[in-house]
Amino acid sequence: MNLLVRRLLNLVLATALFLLPGTAAADPAAPGSVRVRLVTSEGSIVLALDARRAPKTTANFMAYVDDGRLDGTTFYRGARRKSAPGLGYIQGGIRTDARRSLPPIAHEPTDQTGIRHLDGVISMARGGAPGSAMGNFFIMAGSNPALDAREGKPGYAAFGKVVSGMDTVRRILAEPTGGGVGAMRGQMILRPVRIIRAERLNGTAKPTGRAKPWLIKLPDFSKR
Repeated sequence: MNLLVRRLLNLVLATALFLLPGTAAADPAAPGSVRVRLVTSEGSIVLALDARRAPKTTANFMAYVDDGRLDGTTFYRGARRKSAPGLGYIQGGIRTDARRSLPPIAHEPTDQTGIRHLDGVISMARGGAPGSAMGNFFIMAGSNPALDAREGKPGYAAFGKVVSGMDTVRRILAEPTGGGVGAMRGQMILRPVRIIRAERLNGTAKPTGRAKPWLIKLPDFSKR
């Protein structure tokens, strides 16, 4: 076998290894996974969203990310367990800012997706019946099986997990809380943690093209 043929065979072999799944050159994001970085005033949180098992919920969250609707919002709730204060969940997003909201989405329950509310899992918050979730979300610190779907309970729509930044999640959960009413009584973070920006780390951005009224600066008539 001459030198030229050997070099060609080596090149083919190297190319095949380069393309094999699991090699160093492979895309670090799993198939169907969309990664997002939440840059907060307490540090960054990187999420891997499961677009394969929870496509509608993931697409909704990414619409908020790609539109910049989460930029400048906050983590405003820290729900700690009384028996274990280091466990619970944090809640963030647009809160009640209708200027940032998109239409509510269909509910994807955990008994349909198989994504349980385990440590580090992200899930959509809602203020009413299933199918009312918009731009608010939870991140688990420890398991919260009460949020899973079960007989007679629709639960909440989990759709991904934290892959980096659980230390940031725990710092936010430890923030002093108070105020609130009903289920949120005593759980509102007294100095909400800013979400400086939410940024897509892979895939192609798909902004909705809808108006962004929260960016409109109204004139200050008090100075006239």
